[in-house]
Amino acid sequence: MARVRYGARTEDEIRAARTASSRLPDIWSTGVVAVWESDPDAVAAVLPPPLKPAGDSLVRANISRVDLPGYPLGAGSVAVSAVHDGLSGWYPLVMPMTQERALIGGREVFGEPKKLGEVTVERDGLVVRASLARHGIAFVEVRGAVDSVLPLPEPTEKVDFYFKFLPAVDGEGFDADPVLVHCVRNEKVRRLERITGDVVLRESMYDPVADLPVRRLVEITIGEKTTDQRGRVAERVSARDLLPYIHQRYDDPQQILDGPPAGSV
Repeated sequence: MARVRYGARTEDEIRAARTASSRLPDIWSTGVVAVWESDPDAVAAVLPPPLKPAGDSLVRANISRVDLPGYPLGAGSVAVSAVHDGLSGWYPLVMPMTQERALIGGREVFGEPKKLGEVTVERDGLVVRASLARHGIAFVEVRGAVDSVLPLPEPTEKVDFYFKFLPAVDGEGFDADPVLVHCVRNEKVRRLERITGDVVLRESMYDPVADLPVRRLVEITIGEKTTDQRGRVAERVSARDLLPYIHQRYDDPQQILDGPPAGSV
């Protein structure tokens, strides 16, 4: 009988696949990063416990074109600064990806809030435009022009915080205790330029990053970077504390039922 590819793999085959995946070459991306100061109350409101505000109320949009072997990938994220157990990092609220292959692994392994979307990075001479779009709405757009070349930073370690969980089969709570994941990335940069421009946030009921307004633009850059990543479970978290935030992971039309902020007219 011919090999049935959905059948069980041998231990040797599993080991060979794991070894091959651990030897991937550096994968470089061209990406636009915009960082801005936002409303401190808004940033604090999106952080599930035990994450705490970092004190600087920063929001970061990362919009990249990734040179993956075999197919192009657009990858992006919108994240807020946060602290856990004395460690500073970023808590991504949404991570649009243009390919399902990039979507599945990140969600299942690390708990990344990845969703299918449109990711655009365009450059014409010095003029740059980058955007994240879903459901026909470019909910983040970065526009500007390169004004200078920046010195290359040393390799840097960066941390993202994710919550990994499985909603319960019966629709009530989770199937197991959720966990907080520290995802550590080692980043190398081979080109970095500064952009003078602006950030436009557009209203979207599914990706409401417009609730994190640009109070002061800190920086916009475009660069060529490569990263690796590894994750670890930092702690198990309270299901009761996390439940009010799990709609962040999904396109939840029931958000239309959310009440107005306290004290609004």
